[in-house]
Amino acid sequence: MSIAPPPSSPKLSASPLPPSPYAGRPRPPRPRTGQGKKAVVIGSGFGGLAAAIRLQTKGYATTLLEMRDKPGGRAYVYEDQGFIFDAGPTIVTVPFLFDELAELVGQPLEKYVTIVPCDPYYRIYFHDGAYFDYVGEQDRLEREIAKFSPEDVRGYRDFLDYSRRIFDRAFTDLADHSFHSVWEMLKVAPDLIKLRADRSVFAQVSKFIKHPKLRQIFTFEPLLIGGNPLRSSSIYSMIHYLEKTWGVHFVMGGTGALVNGLVKMFEEAGGTLKLNHRVEEIEVERGRVVGVRVGDQRFPADLVVSNGDVANTYRKLIKPEHRRKWTDRRLEKMRYAMSLVVIYFGTNRTYPHLPHHSIILGPRYEGLLTDIFDHKIVAEDFSLYLHAPTRTDPSLAPPGCECFYVLSPVPNLAGGQDWEAIKEEYADRILASMEKEYLVPDLRHHLVTKRIFTPADFEGVLDAYQGSAFQFEPVLTQSAWFRPHNISEDVEGLFFVGAGTHPGAGLPGVVSSAKVLEKFI
Repeated sequence: MSIAPPPSSPKLSASPLPPSPYAGRPRPPRPRTGQGKKAVVIGSGFGGLAAAIRLQTKGYATTLLEMRDKPGGRAYVYEDQGFIFDAGPTIVTVPFLFDELAELVGQPLEKYVTIVPCDPYYRIYFHDGAYFDYVGEQDRLEREIAKFSPEDVRGYRDFLDYSRRIFDRAFTDLADHSFHSVWEMLKVAPDLIKLRADRSVFAQVSKFIKHPKLRQIFTFEPLLIGGNPLRSSSIYSMIHYLEKTWGVHFVMGGTGALVNGLVKMFEEAGGTLKLNHRVEEIEVERGRVVGVRVGDQRFPADLVVSNGDVANTYRKLIKPEHRRKWTDRRLEKMRYAMSLVVIYFGTNRTYPHLPHHSIILGPRYEGLLTDIFDHKIVAEDFSLYLHAPTRTDPSLAPPGCECFYVLSPVPNLAGGQDWEAIKEEYADRILASMEKEYLVPDLRHHLVTKRIFTPADFEGVLDAYQGSAFQFEPVLTQSAWFRPHNISEDVEGLFFVGAGTHPGAGLPGVVSSAKVLEKFI
């Protein structure tokens, strides 16, 4: 192990992206099933944009309604004093999903965006100053493991094989599979039992890897989709193999550039995007959707796709008399994922020793997770994700400056905290904790701009039920068939995409949800 400052990250450049696992498979002609029909998509997050592109290129006259003044949903972009901040997702792990969307409009993805690899994927710092470079190359990764525990290298190889088997079944076969019927779940149940989907990620990894720090390294990834590694199904162990297969990437210009690229695809295909249009009602007649209402303006539709928060779509946009299954009472009983405090900040100096992505783990791991998910308290300690996009794309900040955001997992609003009262003190403690020589020394003396986003903002700005940053907690009993379905059971012609439906949160999940939708239209 080492506590010396790690080396500067290498300069990155565009390189060919790994191919789709479906490459080489014959693709059937794409029928234009929507000729003469109208579709409305609510919300322009990645799920909504992917759904809108797929609908428009299938012949539906598609209108995309976004409640905010910019597209992107949680991938909103903030700008201040020359700093450009991606508000939400910043990690691209399965680039071929965006290639597929570009292909639908007959263009190469490179026309719209430039995607580059990150190396390392993440640098993981521990509270004692030790660090681990999480990389894709097997030899390099095993050398990192051996720094902590040489005897765990063999165990890691066994874990990698397990992660591959989970990936082959859960992602390659099922990511775009519909679980609208219980029979669809029963078909795959034997495989999930065999792969021990009933065990948690942490429990399953611990079978293979013994060193406490390495267990943290190979179990933190469910946190990126709102899950508690101590109880998220071991299905989510596939994230490791997914990242090793396609790598971790960044979009030049920021994630907002990817949003703009998808908007351009949609509009070039003939779709219509309307900003500042908050849907107030999904109109239903005789059990079937007939359109949506924005103020006194109506948008008739043969089908409606919601990329909004699933719980609030049902609770706020569909009258109770049209909901037999997803009643307010049932939605209240669901388990909702954690929330986040996110601090967007810019500095008047650079920190070239930092990588693009850093995971900063605190002194506690299991105890902190229990405080967040079970006790729902704001602990004195925290673990952080630090995003430094100017490490890859300096254009996101003024010359000689650095652009960041740091996020801290915290309880959702069920914890009862008054975030307006505590946010400044909590944010200051986070910034102070990073003022180490190997992280961001003298940070607060070099701040130029700062913005704090709390669980209250997830509820108030993003309309997220209970201020959850990821909608439903990804446990086995809220996955696949047990999750709200892509096809509404209550309203005919209503569909869902995004983090709250199958397959779940994270960019691969929300973009794949639009592929599920397409099978039924």
